[in-house]
Amino acid sequence: MSEQITAQMVNQLRSRTGAGIMDCKRALLNTNGKFEEAIDLLKKEGVAMAAKKAGREAREGVIESYIHLGGKVGVLLELNCETDFVAKNDEFKQLAKDICMHIAAASPLYTTREDVPDEMVDKERSIAEAQAEGKPKAAIDRIVMGKLDKWYSQFCLLEQSFVKNQDQSINDLLTEKIAKMGENIIVNRFHRYQLGD
Repeated sequence: MSEQITAQMVNQLRSRTGAGIMDCKRALLNTNGKFEEAIDLLKKEGVAMAAKKAGREAREGVIESYIHLGGKVGVLLELNCETDFVAKNDEFKQLAKDICMHIAAASPLYTTREDVPDEMVDKERSIAEAQAEGKPKAAIDRIVMGKLDKWYSQFCLLEQSFVKNQDQSINDLLTEKIAKMGENIIVNRFHRYQLGD
């Protein structure tokens, strides 16, 4: 079976996923060389690895800044990891820059949905319920949850679609980097400044 997996296939998978050479080779072997299945397998493994690392303490990292639109928008971001070694890694620094640029472009208000104040959630829920009025109770619950999920995906950083890859959320991007770098990575806090706001 290993004769079917060529170095070119491994390199192609590696360039698409960012996973390590041995992980790519193993994924291709486990999926009999089926490229899309190998990508899915690596994604699932990355999610599992990120979940395992989620509880680990992340006190190292960087404070990154980004100024956009001729000085009219600025972002400060604290991105944490577990070790100074990863914090000094060029890929980690690029991740911080990319997230800063994303924040400047997408204007998130919160990092996660858990950060949204209860009164804001209640307000959005009331608006969604009013819009769904007259529908059956079960439908109203689904509509309200759908509208809240959409609201979270607009205003919570980790749920937003990454501006450089709309098929990937910021949380997916972090999960991918956690799997690749082998450490927990956390967006600790950010501040977005806009001239006149």
